[in-house]
Amino acid sequence: MKKRIISFSFALLLLLAYAIPVFAAEVHDARVVDNAELLSTQEKADLTAQLDEISERQQLEVVVVTVNSLEGKTPMEYADDFYDYNNYGYGESNDGVLLLVSMEDRDWWISTTGYGITAFTDAGIQHIGGEVASYLSSRDYYDGFKLFGEEADKFITQAKTGTPYDSGNLPKAKKKFFSAKSLLIALVIGLVVAAIIVFSIAKSYKPVRFKANASDYLVNGSLQLTGMYDRFLYSNVSKTARNDDSGGGSSTHSGSSGTSHGGGGGKF
Repeated sequence: MKKRIISFSFALLLLLAYAIPVFAAEVHDARVVDNAELLSTQEKADLTAQLDEISERQQLEVVVVTVNSLEGKTPMEYADDFYDYNNYGYGESNDGVLLLVSMEDRDWWISTTGYGITAFTDAGIQHIGGEVASYLSSRDYYDGFKLFGEEADKFITQAKTGTPYDSGNLPKAKKKFFSAKSLLIALVIGLVVAAIIVFSIAKSYKPVRFKANASDYLVNGSLQLTGMYDRFLYSNVSKTARNDDSGGGSSTHSGSSGTSHGGGGGKF
């Protein structure tokens, strides 16, 4: 009987030893959670590869999550809880950054943890979020998420090698480039509109004969000049003191798990 109990216990321990690491790996590796199904299979694979490389090289978790509903939570609460209860983060302070996109009310939120709070200041979060939101609003989700990864990588490197990006020293915003498909559609529409306008003008155009004298174009008695002069009255220059003391740094709060987070968000 004792041998059976020992054998069963040993088998159970082996099962747990195998199952726990596999479960943890599945959770930890899910750096792209597309519950709203905004990405194709290939786009999700490419984005996952990008975020995996950045996260492992920087030793700071970079995560993208999309949902259809916040389930009654605020964007901040949902993003913080998703990060905490899915075991994201590197090191004892669970260093990382998570971008949440909710299609319910078109919200975006960036949640930061550990060293992520240092690397992504309040001003930095709004800077990145504003760039990403321009892609989200035009339904160019993949390029928006890809840009988030690139910007996250740049912000982490900046924080580790110098002063974190903050109000007063933010990087220049990247110009949004439209896809070839969008440019082709815009070109076709432009040509059609231009053709309609030219056709309408040509249809209503009535040729006139050229007249040699300027007086031929004037209506008698319509213009009378009695005098002309210029007079300078005054100039007024107003000056306003420039105030560069706009604060900075990262504001923090505690999630439902008790973990400290930074963050910020907006609409798209």
